[in-house]
Amino acid sequence: MLASRQLLGAAQRRAVIQHGLRRTMATASDASLDQKVTQNIHEKNNFINYKKMSENLAIVRGRLNRPLTYAEKILYSHLDDPHGQEIERGSSYLRLRPDRVACQDATAQMAILQFMSAGMPSVANPTTVHCDHLIEAQIGGDKDLARAVSINKEVYDFLATACAKYNIGFWKPGSGIIHQILLENYAFPGGLLIGTDSHTPNAGGLGMCAIGVGGADAVDVMANLPWELKAPKVIGVKLTGQMSGWTSPKDIILKVAGILTVKGGTGAIVEYHGPGVNGISCTGMATICNMGAEIGATTSLFPFNDRMYDYLAVTKRKDIGDFSRAYAKELREDEGAEYDQLIEINLSELEPHVNGPFTPDLATPISKFSEAVKANGWPEELKVGLIGSCTNSSYEDMSRAASIARDALDHGIKAKALFTVTPGSEQIRATIERDGQLATLEEFGGMVLANACGPCIGQWDRKDVKKGEANSIISSYNRNFTGRNDANPATHAFVTSPDLVVAMTIAGSLHFNPLTDKLVGADGKEFLLKAPSGNGLPESGSFDPGQNTYQAPPAERSGVSVAVSPTSDRLQLLEPFKAWDGKDAENLPILIKCDGKTTTDHISMAGPWLKYRGHLDNISNNMLIGAINSANGEANKVQNYTTGEWDAVPATARDYKSKNIPWVVIGDWNYGEGSSREHAALEPRHLGGLAIITRSFARIHETNLKKQGMLPLTFANPEDYDKIKPEDKVDLLCTELEVGKPFTMRVHPKDGKTFEVKLAHTYNAPQVEWFKNGSALNTMAKANAAKA
Repeated sequence: MLASRQLLGAAQRRAVIQHGLRRTMATASDASLDQKVTQNIHEKNNFINYKKMSENLAIVRGRLNRPLTYAEKILYSHLDDPHGQEIERGSSYLRLRPDRVACQDATAQMAILQFMSAGMPSVANPTTVHCDHLIEAQIGGDKDLARAVSINKEVYDFLATACAKYNIGFWKPGSGIIHQILLENYAFPGGLLIGTDSHTPNAGGLGMCAIGVGGADAVDVMANLPWELKAPKVIGVKLTGQMSGWTSPKDIILKVAGILTVKGGTGAIVEYHGPGVNGISCTGMATICNMGAEIGATTSLFPFNDRMYDYLAVTKRKDIGDFSRAYAKELREDEGAEYDQLIEINLSELEPHVNGPFTPDLATPISKFSEAVKANGWPEELKVGLIGSCTNSSYEDMSRAASIARDALDHGIKAKALFTVTPGSEQIRATIERDGQLATLEEFGGMVLANACGPCIGQWDRKDVKKGEANSIISSYNRNFTGRNDANPATHAFVTSPDLVVAMTIAGSLHFNPLTDKLVGADGKEFLLKAPSGNGLPESGSFDPGQNTYQAPPAERSGVSVAVSPTSDRLQLLEPFKAWDGKDAENLPILIKCDGKTTTDHISMAGPWLKYRGHLDNISNNMLIGAINSANGEANKVQNYTTGEWDAVPATARDYKSKNIPWVVIGDWNYGEGSSREHAALEPRHLGGLAIITRSFARIHETNLKKQGMLPLTFANPEDYDKIKPEDKVDLLCTELEVGKPFTMRVHPKDGKTFEVKLAHTYNAPQVEWFKNGSALNTMAKANAAKA
């Protein structure tokens, strides 16, 4: 079924399969690229510039003289300097001009605060802000939304007025999750988008190269600076065959996650292709791209096809679909394009999968899952099933889930476990209410939550189990790190398709396999659930937009004021970080040596801490409180070398800072995996940290650390991690920081002889200046001052 090879040619030009029929891509090869087609229906003066993209590609083709992958086409068509840019996959730093920026409300606060300090009157590139992270799931959608609007009024008012002031589109609370809104409104084939959320790649379902970044990267593009990205390698995933029965698009990425693991996609774009692509709905492709974040991929994407065209048409963007057909030959890989790695999956043989617990890459086919539950001693009773989120809340997802629920109801039974439903957007909620799926899911026993992230990011006031109580939940979400959903480290969280979530919720057991196991109806008779069914798009040919939750920026913005109270505990204006003093750093304590997985959730937890995302000092009280200290195997307990006392990590860091003692952190593999959360980089910098030294970094977090003036360094020999003891002191020879050269760390054991360790880094020349100036923002301000 599956094979993996290196540097192999891409698939032949594909046939398009939809509803079991062969269709051909209607490409208007003679159509002009000079048309003025707007990027979306909300912005009248922002256009898709396929002509410029085509011209840039022609320049790069002439230089490289080789076939290009689709990912390369998008990136190279957005180069700031296609003539002079060095281009080598895996090593060059590309300077790019993205088409758009998008921010969710938790990260937008810090991004806008940083942009305000740049002193510009307006964003230079189209930007939107989406309110989805601050709504806690408690008792149901409407009441939870009203409560969130009240509690977060100060933050929402700040974002609304800042967006009005700086010409940013604002999506109010209740509008939906950023990634669903982007797919419904802003994504377009061949475009380049950066978003301040790790699941921004969701837009790859519409053929867009959409990349998660930190807020400082977003500020660069908002300020009209080129955005820098290390040229990714490209992993090809060739899909053949066709899904059927209980197999869904989610199972493709669950399978890929099992193959590549949480770090296998680092530094690469995952590009899907092959004849199997065209049997997947546009929103199904988005699901696959969305969860590509869990394998560390820069992004994931699919080539433009008729399934995307149909989705554009039904979401009132047929003109974009027509324009994309005129440019279609560049919206897919070239014949003979080469991939750095190639994975092949036969969809006709792919089983439904369940991944977890505690990591999204522990993949188990449903036929073996019950056995795995028993062998590992995982809690067998299913406490809660959760469907929706940005990953799986499309019309198709909800329709298939409702078909399973209806089958159960027709046999007189409902959900045995607790069951929640999270619509991805107001448009989805209103449409499934109109078409009946919502009523079915509620009759089945579902609690409909707000159109927001909710439990997926820990915004869940869970009451059915006590903290520390071992239990199992299963969701159609994308991420299942320890404590991620409910802050309970004993919760065994599994991720799968909405189909399996609903089926297992009926049985209330992890042992249930709907493909083979029967249920007992109200009449006492056994029955086998029917395979799920549901349309990818509404039969009516249109979505119900529901309530209007969009705030366009006003034409006259000069009179708009953005107030931040100096006494606020939610918002805080930023002070520039200090520049490097030009000296080597000596006798630095190790604040903590992290043992094992250290995600951005461990470094800067979400949940109740989300309320402080706009207040750097307050949110810094959660810095590294989830990381496990190798000295004692405990979280949030480290020894202060100046006092000998054991204390919380943030408190110890604050004490060092008050004594002008810089410190370092030692980390393990893939440090900072997970979200684009730049607070995980801002907090260590704010509390006096100098460097994070690890075996390896997740891409976004490494960049975020550089942007804030921290030193992200890796052991040249990963085994040197084991030589470092938590009580050691270190010297960092910062004066050695040069592009492409190793960096020396002297280690002073508490009782032993000093030794040296070589450290590696990925700094280029402009990034070295970020460190010297104290941050990327300081560097921008310095450049602006020089121009004045």
